[in-house]
Order: sequence, then structure tokens, then C-alpha cells
Amino acid sequence: MPTNTWNRHHILSLADFTTTEYDTVLQTAASFQEVLSRRTKKVPTLQGQVVANLFFEPSTRTRSSFELAAKRLSADTLNFAAASSSMTKGETILDTAKTYLAMGTDIMVVRHREAGVPNAIAAEMDRLGVRVSVLNAGDGQHEHPSQALLDLFTICTLIDPDHPRLDLLKGKKIAIVGDILHSRVARSNIWSLIASGAQVHLAAPPTLLPKLFAEYISEQIGGKEQEAAGDKLILSSPSSPTPHSPLPTPQLFLHWQLEPALQNADFVMTLRLQKERMTAHLLPSLREYHHLFGITTTKLQLCKPNVKVLHPGPVNRGVEISSELMDDPEFSLIQSQVTSGVAVRMALLYLLGSGKA
Repeated sequence: MPTNTWNRHHILSLADFTTTEYDTVLQTAASFQEVLSRRTKKVPTLQGQVVANLFFEPSTRTRSSFELAAKRLSADTLNFAAASSSMTKGETILDTAKTYLAMGTDIMVVRHREAGVPNAIAAEMDRLGVRVSVLNAGDGQHEHPSQALLDLFTICTLIDPDHPRLDLLKGKKIAIVGDILHSRVARSNIWSLIASGAQVHLAAPPTLLPKLFAEYISEQIGGKEQEAAGDKLILSSPSSPTPHSPLPTPQLFLHWQLEPALQNADFVMTLRLQKERMTAHLLPSLREYHHLFGITTTKLQLCKPNVKVLHPGPVNRGVEISSELMDDPEFSLIQSQVTSGVAVRMALLYLLGSGKA
């Protein structure tokens, strides 16, 4: 497996991921997907290592996926639940992390409702001089790297099952629709898709996709902005193309109507309305949202004929996406995303843990 190009100790964000790192994750995940198709799905890769799942926020898919991934790699697992922990008695997050460190943890998978918590734990581990890796499993409205990587893997393996790689998305049109303002998944996907050379089209009501979001993204990627047909258009070139890997200038478009985003799209990523993160009444009603921005089979007629739909879950059926479309194997990749998640998270744990053996 391709570990010789991997030097990253923590996985906290995709904002600074290189093309080589993306390809390493994709190719490693492809190897583990093959392992998962065998009768015996377990490998001794991380035998003797301890993976602690520190989930300070509820989760079903991500937590179960990381736990299964660790067990498939023969690692020992520790699972933290905030409601039944000493945090209810006043213990701090860093003290909790140090407790798991004292138990011999090698990799900490951290999810928290506040942005920056995984970074803070990683900084503390580095300050202590210990060889513990931290993997961000979602922090507030910041990022969710493993979800974006499994989305990337799901799409790339659909295009080329044998050799998934980043440049397969070069020039593809990908629409991301929904609660982009509150979505850590959207932020991580923006970084990965921009790096691939795809055209990324964001679509949402103005309350869930403010112009300030465009300015934030532009500052992060060093891009330039210009107005185009009523939509905010960001052109960016984070790294200059070389003759050996000519990528078109990545493009990010913002739309406050759905139709321009869907027009001739190759893939549509729809996002959950995160009502638990909304501090104001940002939508008139869920019914109106579905009417204007909900993805249905009828609306997909604007896209390319072989368009595929993704959703990170959990899904509000009949809100972000119709039940009929969600269960339609001709269009929906939602179950494939869940399956891909185990292989991708095995790859991430393997890449972080392979240097600790």
C-alpha cells in the first residue's frame, strides 16, 4: 500500500491537502475495499494499537464506521460517550484526552459540536511530545475531512473502479445543495473538489449561503472574485498547473436559485438542514424549502442523463431529497457512501498508524 508518500501526523482539515495525499488516500482505500470484499475481512495491520473514538456529539454513521474500520485493522477500540463520562462531573476536554492517552491510545478520533476542539487536542498531544495522532471526525461548522474523502472516493470509484484518483473529476460539474452555511461537510468537500479541478456550484437560499461565505472561501484559497449573471463567481488557482498535470482553473459558483446549479451537472450533493445549529428562523417552512431546493427525479432532468446523487446523512426524507429518489438505485449513491466510508476510514487509520508500529 502507498505509505511512502504519507508524512501527515494528524488529519484535521483538507484545506492544505496535496494532490499526492488525496491520491494516496484514494488508492489505499481501494486496497481496503478489496479486502472488505473477501470472506475474511480482517487484517493485522494495526494489531496492538489502540484507537479511541472520542465523540462529544451524537453520531451513528461516522462513529460506527470508524469503530468497524479500526476493528477490521485489528486495533483495540475505546469508545467515549459524553453523557456517561466524567465530563458530567466537571472534567475538561483536554483532561479527558489525557486520560485516554494514559490508557495507551495511539489514535484519537474526535468529534465535537464546537469548531477547533480536534486541533486543540492535537496541539496538546504535540506539546506533550507523544506520538498520538488526532483525526477530526467533525467539529462544529469547521470541517469533516473523512466524510469529504469518502464522497470523493465514492465518485472516483464510480468513474474508475480500479484506479481512483483526483484528476478523474477534472472539469466535472458538481452541485452542492442545501444548508451550506452550517455544513462542515460542505467546507471539506469544497477543498477536495477545488483541488481536483472540478467546477463546484453551491446552491441554497440566501440565508443559508450568504455572500460573506464567498469572501471567506476566497480568502482561504487566495482566489479572486467577480460577478457573473447575478451569481457570485470565485476563480482560484491554489497551485499553478504544470505541463505534466494540466488542471483547469478551479471554479466555485454561488447560486441562490437551484436551476443554474443543476444545469448539466454530473453529480449532485444534497445536504441536511441542520436545524440544531440554526439560531434564527432562516426558512419560511420546510415545505417551501423542498419546493424550491429539494432534489427530486423531476428536477434531475436539468442535469446530465447519468447524473448521480449523494447525501452525507442522516437524511430528512421529503425535505432535502424525495424518498423516491433516495431509494432509486439508478441515481442514488447514498448507500455506496456508507459502504465506502469503512474503506476510507480504514485507509486513514492505516496511514496514521503505519508509522507507529
